[in-house]
Amino acid sequence: MPTLVSESKTIRRELWTAEDFLDWLDPGVHADLIDGEKAMHSPVSLRHADLTNFLDRLLAAHIEKLRLGRLYREVVAVRLSSRNVFMPDLAFVPTDRLADLPATHIPFAPALVVEVLSPRTADRDVGPKFAAYEEHGVNEYWVLDPETLDHRFYRRDGELLTAFGEDEEIIRATEVPGFHLHRSWLDPANLPTVAACLAEIDAGSTPG
Repeated sequence: MPTLVSESKTIRRELWTAEDFLDWLDPGVHADLIDGEKAMHSPVSLRHADLTNFLDRLLAAHIEKLRLGRLYREVVAVRLSSRNVFMPDLAFVPTDRLADLPATHIPFAPALVVEVLSPRTADRDVGPKFAAYEEHGVNEYWVLDPETLDHRFYRRDGELLTAFGEDEEIIRATEVPGFHLHRSWLDPANLPTVAACLAEIDAGSTPG
């Protein structure tokens, strides 16, 4: 059961554990547990959905072809700690960690996490969720903004996630071998075909 904590005599808050939250999280419910508090997901815009779907198809095809691991969508929960469970838009688990997966959720930090921003949840993705991903071992974190196209990319440098590729058109993934993308590919109003992008990626990558 959630722990009741008091800010004052009249204000009480519920703090959930990861286990209580995962037990509560039914199929079809999209929510995060952030520092012990539930945060429900709102319906996303079509621009958000189009960008997420494009990147999902592109990354998944590359990962499958080279047998690099598995890519999961926002219907899969990621347990980072006793008070933090997130449902990121995309999460990549490399092959050498697949045997550690239970049947219900990802119980460790994915190698790569992608969050596509929504106006009502952007402060979470670049605030407490960023800090939790950083603290608990995510090695690469992409924050994509389908409205402003101000896409930001971070990778691990020691204990911290630091920005990379800020002035570069081509972004090369650290955690997905052989994968790269162009910033110009990430405009929901002008998405290229997945086939054309894969052809370029495949021309510069070889199976490991």
